[in-house]
Amino acid sequence: MLHGRDTEQAMIDDLLDGARAGRSGAMVLRGEAGIGKTALLDYAAAQGIPTVRSAGIESEAELPFAALHLLVRPGMELVGQLPPRQREALEAAFGLGEGAPADRMLIGLAVLTLLAEEAAQGPLLCVIDDAHWLDRATAEALLFAARRLDAEGVVMLFATRSGPQDFPAPGLTELVLAGLRPDAAAALLDAGTTALSPAMRYRLLTESGGNPLALLELPAVVGETTVDEGNPLPLTQRLQLAFHGRVTRLPAATRTVLLIAAAAGAADLAPVLRAASTLGASLPDLQPAQDAGMVATDGRVLSWRHPLLRSAVYQGSALTDRLAAHRALADALVDDDAADLRAWHLACAATGPDENTATTLERTADRARRRHGFHGAVAAYDRAAALSTDAGARVRRLVLAAETATEAGLTDRAERLAERAESLSHRAEFDTGGVGRVDRAETDPTGRSPAAGSDASTFALRLDLVRAQADFAGGKPGSAHRRLMSAAVAARETDPRGAARILTKAVHTAWYLGPDELDEVAAVLATLRLVEDDPATPIVRYLTGSVTGHRVADLRDAAAAARVGGADSPADLVQLCGSGLVVGQDTQVEELAGELVRECREQGRIGLLAPLLFFRSEGLSFGGRPRESRIAAEEGLRIAQDIGQTQWVSQIHAFLAYLAALQGDSTACRDHADRAVAEEFGGASAVGASWAHAAVALLALGEGRLEQARTELAHMTIEPARHHVIGLRTLPDQIEVAVRLGATDRATEALDRLTHWAQRAGQAWIAALAARGRALLADGSDAEQHFVAALAANRPFDEARTRLLYGEWLRRDKRKVDARTQLELAMDLFDRLDATPWSERARTELGALGVGTGTRASGGPLSSLTPQESQIVRLAAQGLSNREIAARLFLSHRTVGHHLYKAYPKLGVLSRGELSALDLTE
Repeated sequence: MLHGRDTEQAMIDDLLDGARAGRSGAMVLRGEAGIGKTALLDYAAAQGIPTVRSAGIESEAELPFAALHLLVRPGMELVGQLPPRQREALEAAFGLGEGAPADRMLIGLAVLTLLAEEAAQGPLLCVIDDAHWLDRATAEALLFAARRLDAEGVVMLFATRSGPQDFPAPGLTELVLAGLRPDAAAALLDAGTTALSPAMRYRLLTESGGNPLALLELPAVVGETTVDEGNPLPLTQRLQLAFHGRVTRLPAATRTVLLIAAAAGAADLAPVLRAASTLGASLPDLQPAQDAGMVATDGRVLSWRHPLLRSAVYQGSALTDRLAAHRALADALVDDDAADLRAWHLACAATGPDENTATTLERTADRARRRHGFHGAVAAYDRAAALSTDAGARVRRLVLAAETATEAGLTDRAERLAERAESLSHRAEFDTGGVGRVDRAETDPTGRSPAAGSDASTFALRLDLVRAQADFAGGKPGSAHRRLMSAAVAARETDPRGAARILTKAVHTAWYLGPDELDEVAAVLATLRLVEDDPATPIVRYLTGSVTGHRVADLRDAAAAARVGGADSPADLVQLCGSGLVVGQDTQVEELAGELVRECREQGRIGLLAPLLFFRSEGLSFGGRPRESRIAAEEGLRIAQDIGQTQWVSQIHAFLAYLAALQGDSTACRDHADRAVAEEFGGASAVGASWAHAAVALLALGEGRLEQARTELAHMTIEPARHHVIGLRTLPDQIEVAVRLGATDRATEALDRLTHWAQRAGQAWIAALAARGRALLADGSDAEQHFVAALAANRPFDEARTRLLYGEWLRRDKRKVDARTQLELAMDLFDRLDATPWSERARTELGALGVGTGTRASGGPLSSLTPQESQIVRLAAQGLSNREIAARLFLSHRTVGHHLYKAYPKLGVLSRGELSALDLTE
């Protein structure tokens, strides 16, 4: 029976009832040690729903996927039913297959699909205790799956310590457990067997803070020094001392077995007993601890009364005894699949530099890195460096740790590791033939194997790259840019291809600084000696053209040439999409980004999807397909949020604000714009700030609030926004607002920039926008000539706005019939684009001509669907099965079925067979 947890139990009951009805949910229970998290998990598991369990184990926190394997082991016979990519990813994570390392989030998708398969016959409960001790790879996979639960009938419950940094779980419901109410605390205390005086009872109720474990355990030790009222220790430490006091009364052999079990951490008793036998203890010696209620065992596994008891045993033992326990465990772990755990026990037993142990631990780090267990790899490389006897080997291992930390997104730790390596490298002598040698098939960020150079200069270059990425992530693009340029210049003579890869990163940092930095990148790019069949050559040439403003090749040709040369597609081609938008090749960007998105889905490279979906969304929007654009953007946002890509969260929120402004949805526009510049993303300096200003400006312009539009557009005239994609795309808006406010000088300046961009990019649609700008600044027949030229080559929204402005000009010129023609065409285009404020503006102009416009046309079959329903319906109409759709969209097949079931009545169909007959185009 649980005391005082009615509210918490009701929340759990609601989740379980939802699972019985086919709905999914996830919740994090957060609270201090002993507050009752595990008791609530046990309550949930006792409610009659099939349950799978796992728990974080402190000693395995650096072993990738250790806790995940425990959770999914009951359903491993279903792994064969997973889509091939997901099956291979999960098998590779567990070391069961020969496949290449998979994107970490693909493993999370495999977990989601596997849980959905397990729940096919009924609801499923997943219980994860001590989540703060989960290895990072497991935590990332489980959180990815938890955020994407929808209609599988799966509930995931996590229990973790109080601090949000112990187990960050953004996007999941959290239940923070406080101490029991006074009446519930009293009832729990009185239910115990220890007789307490009124004074002691009052004291325990007061000092326990309602902590259930304290109420259960402290009465047995009242009167001992552990409850000294003069200067009481924090509650957790007092509980540990109380537990330790009980341990010290056990026989010596029992304490030995307990210490080894505490050092082992895992529940498997076999290696514990093998290790204990070398120290003179055995299984029967556990009996006194069982009799005291400290542990429970069936001879195969061992469980602790509470994690604090395990900590009390370990921390309360002498250092020499702890070292002996780790050595004994290392000797007992003889199986190949225990090699990584053995390495860590050897490291824990080391009292000084030990090259053999360092080498063993480095191999563990290599294996973790290959399996994308980056956090564990960082810890292993770092510890191996500390154990190194050779200074060169120590530097090399620190460099590997820093690079791996960068891959894991641990930028602060990466920078600290890089600083240590840099400091040490000044004193180290490098011997590439000795213990400092690198002979693994790994690559550094320049694209070369570390074996290609392990001297001080090579390490310096690699450290510059690490620190550049740390600087950029820390909001210091200027410092990052200088480091990248320094590294590129250092590498261009001996390794031009590596230098090219560095400079593609420098294009990105320069983009946030200004034209001078872009020119600097272009100048160095132009000096590289690249061979024609090198895949970097067409990429570098395209980037050079885009950043210098010179005309460039067709984007599709550059991508095709890079692929022929052996480029890593999609990874090497992502930057081309962003540069393509700079030179106005929007159609090509949309097509290439679409291809690369498909490749990402096929290869399971989830980490590249957010930027590619953003680029595709831009291309779709500019091409007059706003609904498809929104679908792509919202998927990109979900993925960016799931995997913590804050840069793209900000950017895509801002772009969604722009799409909302196009539709005149002021609430959504402002919500997305505010989110894009939230403090966690950098506030006014956030990556999405420029798009956010452009969105609010477009909303204001559409609603006729010209002064606000002018204020927002002023941000587009200041570097670095001035040269960004959106800085260029808002030039027509700047011209229109300035003309309507009578600011001819500002309009002329914006037109000059727009004309220069049109000449530079060689795109007819940009030339058409420049012609529209000239029309707004001209008079009489000159204006009409420019309006006609502006309609010669344009995209839907731009064309509609040109016709609106032309119609307004014709109405003012008293040419009512011609004006009506242009305004009606504009209104029809705006209606088709769901551009409500612009459509209303055209209707208002037609009303001024005395023309009735009737009601607005409906938006077609897809207009009633949510973006995700639209995406699923389109794929189902193409003949894809639910499982194929699920694999493509990173959902479970049951969620796909759920969304189709909701979409059918909205579309007026009864089955997927009828979808192919619908017109699903925009």
